[in-house]
Amino acid sequence: MLLEPKSKLVMIGDSITDCERARPYGEGLFGAIGKGYVSLVDALLTAAYPEYGIRVVNMGTSGNTVRDLKGRWQSDVLDLKPDWLSIMIGINDVWRQYDLPAQTEQHVYIDEYEETLEQLVARTRSQLKGLVLMTPFYIEPNEADPMRSTMDRYGAVVKKVAAKYDALYVDTQAAFNQVLTHIYPGTLAWDRVHPNMAGHAVLARAFLKSIGYDYNRDSNS
Repeated sequence: MLLEPKSKLVMIGDSITDCERARPYGEGLFGAIGKGYVSLVDALLTAAYPEYGIRVVNMGTSGNTVRDLKGRWQSDVLDLKPDWLSIMIGINDVWRQYDLPAQTEQHVYIDEYEETLEQLVARTRSQLKGLVLMTPFYIEPNEADPMRSTMDRYGAVVKKVAAKYDALYVDTQAAFNQVLTHIYPGTLAWDRVHPNMAGHAVLARAFLKSIGYDYNRDSNS
């Protein structure tokens, strides 16, 4: 696995990352790290690599766009001095264009999205041992659906930035697409955005695969 012992992993994003995490850091008390994919990543790392002592910090904030991440980047990323950083942002950047079409001040169009995401990555990459960039997603198998089509374009931006800055790239849409060949979107998310626990497990599995997590590892071997 790529994460080394005593690594500090900060995971930042929107409500999918937040998932009822505690403030300010989402650590300590039971359930304080949230109830979504971040909590699954934390639990599985602890279960298979207990001697590593990996610290997972949830810095997701519901409703955030990449514009919001820029505003809290110093306090919520740089000041925490992570060894590894995971970023998953973009769902609200796209969604506001469709659920609030008249409120254009809330729309983060793709040029701003790419410019801001790259600025944040460029500002941070040299301070990290590792960086994981996860795409935004829409739990909809029809690629012609307008929101799904737009989301795919934002996902392509993530792939481009990941390649430029030597980051691990996690295609969360592809991970969901595999599951959606067998089940209806509502089985994973009532609104095709906020996953249930099965949907969060899809995200956790995709993240863990990117870092070389070994499900069969014996910590005593």
